[in-house]
Amino acid sequence: MKLGILSASPKCYSTRRLREAAEQRGHEVRVLNTLRFSISLEEGEPDLYFRGKQLSDYDAVLPRIGASITYFGTAVVRQFEQMDVYTPNTANGITNSRDKLRSLQILSRHDIGIPRTMFVRDRKDVLAAIEEVGGAPVIVKIIEGTQGIGVILAETNQVAGAIVETLQSARQNVLIQRFIAESRGKDIRALVVGDRVVAAMRRVAQGGEYRSNVHRGGVAEAVKLDEGYERTAVRAAQIMGLRVAGVDMLESNSGPQIMEVNSSPGLEGIEGATRLDIAGAIVDYMAQQVDFPELDVRQRLTVTQGYGVAELTIPEGYELVGKTISESGLREKDIAVLTMHRGTNVISNPRPARVIEAGDRMLCYGRLEEMRHLVGERKKRKRRPKVQPLDSGIGTSEDSDG
Repeated sequence: MKLGILSASPKCYSTRRLREAAEQRGHEVRVLNTLRFSISLEEGEPDLYFRGKQLSDYDAVLPRIGASITYFGTAVVRQFEQMDVYTPNTANGITNSRDKLRSLQILSRHDIGIPRTMFVRDRKDVLAAIEEVGGAPVIVKIIEGTQGIGVILAETNQVAGAIVETLQSARQNVLIQRFIAESRGKDIRALVVGDRVVAAMRRVAQGGEYRSNVHRGGVAEAVKLDEGYERTAVRAAQIMGLRVAGVDMLESNSGPQIMEVNSSPGLEGIEGATRLDIAGAIVDYMAQQVDFPELDVRQRLTVTQGYGVAELTIPEGYELVGKTISESGLREKDIAVLTMHRGTNVISNPRPARVIEAGDRMLCYGRLEEMRHLVGERKKRKRRPKVQPLDSGIGTSEDSDG
């Protein structure tokens, strides 16, 4: 395999380890400075230039895109995708995970634990949002902060409101998030490669620090995750569109709560804590995918006119409930069931004898006109009890631009 590691920091631990692991396995590998690419666009000929010269052929690239160059870096990754070069982390996956708000929005539609979070723009809505997540203490986060930067614990509603107002006045977008008290000062980082967790560590804050990041002095220790935490980590990474990811979780009384899904996880802390060859696991996975790559079904199966991918939700009392897939008549309508979502379980390539139940969500490929007639009634969202805004005196002015 000819592998390119996209990194502007060739001497950092993670980049060095990935390069060493690839070389040890006999692969040809080169570290490519992401900022030295030029993107060439022409009809039918997407191409890349590196340091002013046309890039040679690569089998795979591993993006290590820093937060400060997300836009350009993901453009480069997207160009590799158009050139049919394998990457475990797509440009969309990196973009989705880099924005804390966007990632939580995507995760929130799935049956996966996340801390209750609010995002508001108008200052008059801030205290109501704080109450909505459970009241102080709360976590206030800058949307694009990394390594614990821009994460603040506010002990009272008034302090939280003042922090949000201050950050907003500095043109920062912030999230207001429920504080998981039982997980104070510690979290779990699971390193996901493909469809499994290859390593996990618990990070514990030191002294009075509530942020457990290693960059903030946190101490890391290897941990064996139970099945529930492993399944949550893998699902979170896959929902984001990432096949190599660091998934950060809080240990709450109700189970794992996803904090963040990192598309360029550092390897130094987790390799040091677990003594595992994680870089090697990443390289091995990529080599397997180059030989037999996974495809984005929605992109590849929607190019035939009149055909596409759709999700069918089966409501209570629907005519298909209680029938097997073979009895459902879907095949006769030129519709194939690719996966079936039942609660938190995903049944891939379900057998014809599989019985359809109410509440099942079936990802299907076939004639769009036929599937339109089969889509169940949209599930109505649950209404929460109305929270009365508090009169705090905070934020009585309005933005001039509306």
